[in-house]
Amino acid sequence: MPSFEINPIGTVRNDRTEVQHSDHWGAVRSTIIVDERFGDACLQGLEGFSHVDVLFIFDQFAELDDYREPRPNRGRADLPPVGIFAGRGPRRPNRIGVTSCAIAAVRGRELTVVGLDAVSGTPVVDLKPTMREFLPADVRQPDWVGRLMSEYFQP
Repeated sequence: MPSFEINPIGTVRNDRTEVQHSDHWGAVRSTIIVDERFGDACLQGLEGFSHVDVLFIFDQFAELDDYREPRPNRGRADLPPVGIFAGRGPRRPNRIGVTSCAIAAVRGRELTVVGLDAVSGTPVVDLKPTMREFLPADVRQPDWVGRLMSEYFQP
């Protein structure tokens, strides 16, 4: 398959620096500093939205050597093994993460969000306003996901 290059558009700044800390992201305030090449008006209009989808790179995690064997999320024995594309963890092909975050403030090239599960220094590759029309009406998921995520976005 052909490869392609993605260049970050900005960087995450927050108080979270420990990459192994995996829960309690709900109250984390992060400021995304957008690169100056996009100009001071690059976020103009985003303040009218309640949420933004942040696409970022899990750059502080190595990819797995082999994705063929299903594994339990976070290595938890109480969860069923699943294939790589049935989870959202950081050790994945291309290490791309995406999270819908509440917008707290928009100021020039600085976007402050709440609930971004990325540590300080994480490269951001895109920002997209969350639009109702892109959200599914009904989401179905296995029961084990609730157990996995029970404390993930808790403050």
